[in-house]
Amino acid sequence: MNTTSGNSNPLVIQKLPLMEHFYTIQGEGAFSGRAAYFLRLGGCDVGCVWCDVKESWNAANHPLVSVGEMVKYVSDSGADYCVITGGEPAIYDLLALTTALNEKGIQTAIETSGAYPLSGNWHHVCFSPKKFKAPVESIYPLANELKVIVFNKSDFVFAEEHASRVNEACLLFLQPEWEKEKEMLPLIIEYIKSNPRWRISLQTHKYMNIP
Repeated sequence: MNTTSGNSNPLVIQKLPLMEHFYTIQGEGAFSGRAAYFLRLGGCDVGCVWCDVKESWNAANHPLVSVGEMVKYVSDSGADYCVITGGEPAIYDLLALTTALNEKGIQTAIETSGAYPLSGNWHHVCFSPKKFKAPVESIYPLANELKVIVFNKSDFVFAEEHASRVNEACLLFLQPEWEKEKEMLPLIIEYIKSNPRWRISLQTHKYMNIP
């Protein structure tokens, strides 16, 4: 997938609001347990009531960092896998960032609600739709992973609605919302036993007390 930025030197000129960045272990979804460098971009208008990084919503609260600087953070860490998350990272043109990471031999993944069309080059697209802002149609064939957060019982119906629209190779995950895990996890377990194409995703990084 390609976009054009119009910048003569996008590594230097393009800047994005960077809330935080860190090298850690991916805690959830298809690549749980894998070493990953996270670039968390500021800016989001999806407005999930249970969001645990609401401080990311206002992009103006976070410093603008050049693509070149971000690539250096990842490259210097020795990481070979980088997750672009947010906020809602798909708000931005991510072609320059992902291209530069790929040129360093670093695989790229995005965590997105699907509320905006994707730009950039991706090895893995984690699509996590939210009820608060509808996904764009173009996300469904691109998703490698559908991850639905289960906050209440109606989210199982919501999950199936989106599962019916993704491509056949897309992995399907149900993840309990952290504050309601004790209540929702038993329901998820029983649901997956009856619907075995689904898998459980847990926020294992929170159990390990790592970012």
